[in-house]
Amino acid sequence: MTTQPEAAKPSVAPFDAVIVGAGMVGTALAGLLAREGMQVALVEAKPHPLALEEVAQEIPTPRVSALTPVSQRLLTHLGVWPSMAAARVTPYRYMQVWDAEGSGTIHFSADEAGTAVLGHIVENDVTLAALNEQVKTLPTLTRFNGAGVAALQTSANSRWLVLEDGRQLHAPLVIAADGARSALRELAGIAVVEESMEQEAVVTTVHCEQSHGDTARQAFIDGCPLAFLPLTVKGDDRYCSIVWSTTSAHARELTEYTAEALGQALGDAFGGRLGHITPVDKAYRFPLVQRHAKQYVAPHFALVGDAAHSIHPLAGQGANLGLMDAAVLAEEVVAAWRRGAPWGSLATLSRYERRRRFDNSAMLGLMKGFKQLFGSHQPVLTLARNLGISGMNQLVPLKRVVMRQATGERGRLPLSCR
Repeated sequence: MTTQPEAAKPSVAPFDAVIVGAGMVGTALAGLLAREGMQVALVEAKPHPLALEEVAQEIPTPRVSALTPVSQRLLTHLGVWPSMAAARVTPYRYMQVWDAEGSGTIHFSADEAGTAVLGHIVENDVTLAALNEQVKTLPTLTRFNGAGVAALQTSANSRWLVLEDGRQLHAPLVIAADGARSALRELAGIAVVEESMEQEAVVTTVHCEQSHGDTARQAFIDGCPLAFLPLTVKGDDRYCSIVWSTTSAHARELTEYTAEALGQALGDAFGGRLGHITPVDKAYRFPLVQRHAKQYVAPHFALVGDAAHSIHPLAGQGANLGLMDAAVLAEEVVAAWRRGAPWGSLATLSRYERRRRFDNSAMLGLMKGFKQLFGSHQPVLTLARNLGISGMNQLVPLKRVVMRQATGERGRLPLSCR
């Protein structure tokens, strides 16, 4: 891999693909393309890539993802899972979900799903740092850090990306992986359907009195999901990552609590299931907005990850959907590139959109439906959902289908994820 300095000549040689946004999804996609021999530029506004030694902290960072076994296979294919595991990943074999307004509860287990684990809770920084370590070994990948994008221009069979310092990157394919508020998506003129979830997510890390028992737990409290996601730190399995999606007023209140008051509020809301709760980090909050681009592709242009769709965190599927976008887009682009076909053409890119839009749309719709169902206080709906949850808990075959969906085993998986 080569790295371009901030002050360089005003233009550079053309690339096969230019990716804007070096988060988990953008960096994974860059790795998938460059390892096949494509000349790839990875553009990122932040000045330096995150390194693994920067994330090996005593206290886990607050933003985590529940990576599915399918995502694990992709990261193994990329060669990064061993370094992630050496840093910190926490497998979970069980899930418990219940309605705090009634008696409905459901349990899932890896044994019922026929898998070794249901997934792993991994800090986003650990995944990103491991990806950074891997892609720096790829000779056909060039990083442009500390580089803002000024313009996106179109020619007959390619796109030109103009950086703020005047450099121009030329490629048959430009990919936006620059997040939910994608500036590149806006420059490309792609509209997005946006809907506020009327909630904010509060995230922090806590130490519990009792072991998490390899279990991811989630309670619906007045329609607001509170998740205790298992973390193991230096062999201590009493840590959890907290994600509480709640009203803006309550989120503000939680982030202003003292550590003692926050621990008490979390423990009370969770019914004391893990004993006394001690926060080990401050609480952070951010608004929840669900977005979906009206189209994922245009000639010589594609969206991936949060630039294409952002989702409510109650199922922890955001990173998995984005990584699957990267895997499918890479498969379609590399196949066209290998056979000498125009890999940035609308015909090639539309195959990626067809493979991903339905899955992403279904997951966004499911999360919206869950929020509406559990957000209702109507007695009939409350009774129905509790009976439904408890009834489903007795139907192992149906639970197995649900678990296969939750572990990412949906549709035609790309070869890198099988």
